[in-house]
Amino acid sequence: MARLRAALAVLAGALMILTAGIVSPTTAQAASLVEVTNFGSNPGNTRMHVYVPDNRPANPAIVVAMHGCGGNGPGFFQGSEFRSLADRHGFVLIFPTATKQTAMSNCFDVWSDASKRRGGGSDPASIVSMVEYVQRQYQGDPQRVFVTGSSSGGMETQALLALYPDVFKAGAAFMGVPFSCFLNEADFAPWTSQCVNGRKDQSPQQWGDAVRQAYPGYTGQRPRVQLWHGTNDTLIPFQLHGEAAEQWTNVAGLSQTPTSTDQPQPSWQRQRFADSSGTVRVESIAVQGAGHSLPMGGMAASAVQFFGLSG
Repeated sequence: MARLRAALAVLAGALMILTAGIVSPTTAQAASLVEVTNFGSNPGNTRMHVYVPDNRPANPAIVVAMHGCGGNGPGFFQGSEFRSLADRHGFVLIFPTATKQTAMSNCFDVWSDASKRRGGGSDPASIVSMVEYVQRQYQGDPQRVFVTGSSSGGMETQALLALYPDVFKAGAAFMGVPFSCFLNEADFAPWTSQCVNGRKDQSPQQWGDAVRQAYPGYTGQRPRVQLWHGTNDTLIPFQLHGEAAEQWTNVAGLSQTPTSTDQPQPSWQRQRFADSSGTVRVESIAVQGAGHSLPMGGMAASAVQFFGLSG
């Protein structure tokens, strides 16, 4: 009987250990994309999803990543490499979803008067509210806030850099257009647009003035800008890539002549524009033979590296 009691005690102890081993892992929660409905002022009626990696520093960097027309935040989350990069480098991702129904659905507003004025409202103001939410909720670092996007998201990237240079430290725009390219909502329709179909051509000074007028009186440091475009893009002409480079080099007070050129990958033709200290303020990358299909493999990682988050 004594032996039986001892054996039962050993068995009970083993079961307790086994049970503890089974139960304890359930307390860990894997990171996932979460929708936030009450993040603050939302004049653009824009939806917000956030991805917070499990492993991150006390004050993580923030990256806003935006989809193209017809897309949504969860789709861009699933279809891009930014999630794996956030897991690797510990930054928080914000995925806005545009809800504007124009000639095309779910495009970020870059045409209205409100979208071209700091504090004017619409999508830019909503996205800044999302950033402020992440700073409050997850102690996001206000000195390390970045923005990127594809097509419509690339257009909104350049709008946010123009309107909120004190919020965003750098941006990477894929297949976008210069800030203020579209005159109004009618001009946004691709088949009648003066911006796209008219192949809008302005001087660097004119483009730069549009940015400076968006936030009159601002004298602080301007964000660094990375621009990507496919040379065979038939939806947003490659010519606008050059116009955007003219805009942001003028805003940064740089020469239109690059300080260096190279080829990071066989199809990437990169021009860099550095200031007197050697800091690259504008980076322009033409992807040879690519259509309206960016970012492709390795490009998101290059953007994160440009932000300074991969070190």
